[in-house]
Amino acid sequence: MKQEVQQLAGGLVVSCQPLPESPMNRPDIVVAMAAAAMQAGAAGLRIEGAEHVRLVRQALPDACITGIIKRDLTDSDVRITPFLEDVKSLASAGATIIAFDGTARGRPVSVQHLFQAVKQAGCLAMADCATLADGILAWDIGCDLVGTTLSGYTAETADQDMSAPDTLLISQLAQRGIRVMAEGRIRTPADAQRALTAGAFSVTVGSAITRIEHVTAWFGDALRELQTAEGG
Repeated sequence: MKQEVQQLAGGLVVSCQPLPESPMNRPDIVVAMAAAAMQAGAAGLRIEGAEHVRLVRQALPDACITGIIKRDLTDSDVRITPFLEDVKSLASAGATIIAFDGTARGRPVSVQHLFQAVKQAGCLAMADCATLADGILAWDIGCDLVGTTLSGYTAETADQDMSAPDTLLISQLAQRGIRVMAEGRIRTPADAQRALTAGAFSVTVGSAITRIEHVTAWFGDALRELQTAEGG
């Protein structure tokens, strides 16, 4: 196992991805988020966009950075690093790990070709998956990490409980010896512990740490629900 992957074992990866319309969506703020996370003991970072990856790499030369590029395509539901040129851009920017959509959905480039491009670029490969079948395929072709990132976000998994991490999928993958990056719907430290207990190799948290809008809405909704219940 490469040293870059080993340093993530049992640790926290912080996803520093502000919402596109957020006042926080500025390069200097993304870098500051990343630096604060590493200062607080994060094992690694997940960063969207080649330019943000480049800036974070300059500021944090020793960080383990998972790079992605998100695109809204007209002919595919795949959003995460869909093209070979995205892989090249992220590698050139300094990504340690490149994550790409590993689902079975219609796509412009196959999972196999994306994996090969990542390896040719000298980076580690992570497949963001939705199902057990996705994860097994990604692991069998040689991916270094399999993420549960897309569970609940595909038509096939639309019935998922979106208020909690998919510990069943984490467990199913881990039981097959797959190195699992638990990601998605992890809102509390207890959620992160549950993911690790289920067999995750490492845990990625985004919204609960770096998206002020989401966290504010969670607290605000909870207070409004209480007020409505008391008023009724």
